[in-house]
Amino acid sequence: MSAEMDALVQRVNDKLEALEATLHDLGGVRGRCAAEDGSVTAEVDADGALTGLWLAESVTSRPPAEVSRLILWTARRAAAEATAQRARIITRLNDALISKNVGGDPDSA
Repeated sequence: MSAEMDALVQRVNDKLEALEATLHDLGGVRGRCAAEDGSVTAEVDADGALTGLWLAESVTSRPPAEVSRLILWTARRAAAEATAQRARIITRLNDALISKNVGGDPDSA
């Protein structure tokens, strides 16, 4: 194979590895947030779907409306954390894909 073909194959392999790493990392995204007093903890997946909710026994002494607000607050904060993780992973992918094309044709592999 020519040096040019070897370089092309290497660029394609590098991009494939970056994509595989991204998929792996996205699968592990979890956002987690706990209330300051530790009474409520929420965990979400990469899509922001609630995957875990832990309530301390102390919430039983609070009004239901207060508990529901606290649950929603922690879930939103956990989702924001997961979104930030996703953004960092996607930024890393974009950087990996773009850096391989510097000085080259943007449509090249």
